[in-house]
Amino acid sequence: MTAQIINGKAVAEITLSETKSLIDNRLASGLRAPTLAVILVGADPASAIYVRNKKLACEKTGVRSISYDLPATITEADLLSLISQLNDDDEVDGILVQSPLPAHIEEKKVIETISAAKDVDGFHPYNIGRLAVRQPTLRSCTPFGVIKLLQSTGIKVLGMDAVVIGVSNHVGRPMALELLLAGCTVTSCHRHTKDLRANVERADIVVAAAGKAGLIKGEWIKPGAIVIDIGITRLDDGTICGDVEFAVAKERAGWITPVPGGVGPMTVATLMQNTLKALELRETASR
Repeated sequence: MTAQIINGKAVAEITLSETKSLIDNRLASGLRAPTLAVILVGADPASAIYVRNKKLACEKTGVRSISYDLPATITEADLLSLISQLNDDDEVDGILVQSPLPAHIEEKKVIETISAAKDVDGFHPYNIGRLAVRQPTLRSCTPFGVIKLLQSTGIKVLGMDAVVIGVSNHVGRPMALELLLAGCTVTSCHRHTKDLRANVERADIVVAAAGKAGLIKGEWIKPGAIVIDIGITRLDDGTICGDVEFAVAKERAGWITPVPGGVGPMTVATLMQNTLKALELRETASR
């Protein structure tokens, strides 16, 4: 068996195209396009690339973007003040603060300062809580992007056994909640899990989000399983790999995402969807 590759780039392009059509329709009916404020603190090269990709997606879809490139020395108070100003700006629909942040700025404070109604990353406790009680509004971009990739296979995941490796607030935890919402039986694995291999071996769906290169051995994958690799690590030789031992896993899995070119593009595409949805929700609330 050789797995079918889940082409995240192709699915992302479809998602971006759908979002562009919706925005074009808004403009044609006299409504405005959504606006995304993107805040970059410092000059981390990887963060700059991520921000550039998000700006390119804005151009593709018609989302208006406003950039704030701030020095790494900015105080936490000044950053929170800027976020508060953007919260109060009716022309701004989404606020994104690119991580990682400098050590002197507490990420938790930043996330909680962003208005839940403008939290297009889907990180705010309110939005995670809405997902937990099966009333999602703005959903965490990467996990929701994974759901779209699963849907693209045409396979009904209802009732499947899913294992999520990693329990971070941004990815692993909301990923488990998304899979529960989709009707899966979900197990979350973490550094205290006693037998990671046994959990992976029984899974119909494996979602790896630990950020540790090659952590999931290909021989652990159940024949025919769906493998979604969210992890991304740059090795010493400059190559990029995921959490799953891809070469072996693809000979056992039914479907698998590559790294890169799998989940990453969907995160950006879902961000554009969230920005449009944030505007629509605020419009509905103001009527």
